[in-house]
Amino acid sequence: MMPHAVMIFAAGLGTRMGELTRARPKPLIEVAGRPLIDHALALVRDAGIPRVVVNTHAHADQLRAHLARTAPDVLVSHEPVLLETAGGLRRALPLLGPGPVFTLNADMVWTGPNPLAALAAAWTGDGALLSLVPRAAATGHAGPGDFFLDPLRRRGDAPAAPYVYAGAQVIDPAALEGFRGQIFSLNPVWNALLAEGRLRTTIHPGGWVDVGRPEGIALAEALLA
Repeated sequence: MMPHAVMIFAAGLGTRMGELTRARPKPLIEVAGRPLIDHALALVRDAGIPRVVVNTHAHADQLRAHLARTAPDVLVSHEPVLLETAGGLRRALPLLGPGPVFTLNADMVWTGPNPLAALAAAWTGDGALLSLVPRAAATGHAGPGDFFLDPLRRRGDAPAAPYVYAGAQVIDPAALEGFRGQIFSLNPVWNALLAEGRLRTTIHPGGWVDVGRPEGIALAEALLA
């Protein structure tokens, strides 16, 4: 079954942005004259994904008002308490509908082929499919890499993994069913799928910037220019 819905993760506190997120949500920080959430929605529209859900938490009223003005078809899943990525996805499932879904982080800027379209083309219908970028091309990413390829494995204790998770994937929500609790991340879900041979990857060949810190704004604007 092909995914027909996307979950945009926009509920984070944005603490690494410092004063920039003291009075507004990180997805409304502008890059090249457009809020980050609008950059994410542009990818979604270009990929032709019909159903869009955005989660909110900090300064949720501002983000909801922006979406009501600019993207009234977008559905909002509000989190009174931060649920992390997998918990947020599970809460939004009634809005997303049945079957596999895309997820997209709202604080990344991309150039080159649309990563969501690339994921759709490579999706085989089982487990999860992650978009990766080479660590050397992961602009603005301060941490180590996440994955080794051939064979695919997580970084573990090795600091030099050559690929970084780029913040876009397709996942079958059935993968969440074995996990209890409301608050949990996608990392243990990916680990379980990897152990079962049901985690796959694509490599994004274009530009990519992590806009998680203030310096990421200028890096993203340079990329887009």
